[in-house]
Amino acid sequence: MANEHLDAAWIRGLTEPRLSRRDMLRYAGAGAGAVGLSAFLAACGAKTGGVAGGTSSSAASFDWAAQQLHHKLNFANWPYYIDTHQGTHPSLDLFQKQTGIQVNYRVPINDNAAFYQTLRPSLQAGKPTGWDLVVITNGAQLSELIANNWLIPLDLAKLPNFMKYASTAVKDPTYDPKNIYTIAWQSGITGMAFSPKATAALGREPNSIADLWNPVFKGHVGMMSDNTELGSFGLLHTGVDPATSTQTQWNAAASSLMQQQPLVRNYYDQSYINALENGDTWITQAWSGDVFIANQSGYPDLKFIVPKEGAMFWTDNMMIPVGAENPLDALTYMDFVYDPKIAAMLANYIWYITPVPASKPLVAAMPGGAAVATSPLVYPDAQMQSNFREYYVFKGQTDLNAWNNVFEPIIQG
Repeated sequence: MANEHLDAAWIRGLTEPRLSRRDMLRYAGAGAGAVGLSAFLAACGAKTGGVAGGTSSSAASFDWAAQQLHHKLNFANWPYYIDTHQGTHPSLDLFQKQTGIQVNYRVPINDNAAFYQTLRPSLQAGKPTGWDLVVITNGAQLSELIANNWLIPLDLAKLPNFMKYASTAVKDPTYDPKNIYTIAWQSGITGMAFSPKATAALGREPNSIADLWNPVFKGHVGMMSDNTELGSFGLLHTGVDPATSTQTQWNAAASSLMQQQPLVRNYYDQSYINALENGDTWITQAWSGDVFIANQSGYPDLKFIVPKEGAMFWTDNMMIPVGAENPLDALTYMDFVYDPKIAAMLANYIWYITPVPASKPLVAAMPGGAAVATSPLVYPDAQMQSNFREYYVFKGQTDLNAWNNVFEPIIQG
């Protein structure tokens, strides 16, 4: 890859405005209960078998050999989720210069479910969504897109950088075996964070999910209002792997979470990090990138840990919707960001887990990159990765509704 202007493109000041990736795994809009989620899934054509919608054959018959570059790319992403410097996106600028592909980059995604609702009518009607590339978290919406054949299967032969440089953590994921439809944008961890107040109250640093149930923290425990995250931690607390859990085990986990409820100050959305920063909570469920950002933004005493029971590993995935007007341009970009030099530019700004471990020494050499390159929250080591756990993959609407009905009342109560 040409090095022209690369050093300048790498520069990112730590004083630039920072906001974290928002509402990671929301299955439904804020405050949606069992009825709202069920209605949403029904509207989306959720099913337990068969294929809904009118585009089932177009994905299966997609011919990559017939595709040509159109030098256009319509890219939908989450806010604050790409490198930014003085109002520009250096990695995008470099991509456009090197390939001649002009990128219409927009940030319409603030919630997986809400964004999926904007795609669904077009996909059901067999019409283009207006996007060539979108970023969606592994979860209910991605499962629906795959089940309905609403994503174009990728040609991995056209993704040599992905095949060479992608970490084992994002290859062949359970939600998309063999990466048929998706490759990772960035990943993160749902673990625990705590302040020095927690260490003082406990007499040691917290190291276990069981510490979230310790009475010494009464009124100062933060849990997440996302019932996927909450339920997964309840299962880990009862010694159950969420990925292989059963409905009977969900009920036992919910009972454990109900016992914890008197200790919980609140079930938080993204605001959990503010509660930890201002001392309302001392120990909390947390997303890894949020804590790293807090450490760099005036709260160096906050600590993030992977508890001994494990932590949940999630991935935001790039994918091409059926009907995309510029699929080869999208695939070209997908491979571009797996070049270690480009992955380093992204990692040094985003501060979540990069899918390209080979970018680490390049990040270390960047202005302000030393703290990023040495952080296990961006470059987790093998020991940390061995404690990552996967989410339960729902087998249909009935299955998902059962989970929601078990865990949502805890939050609502």
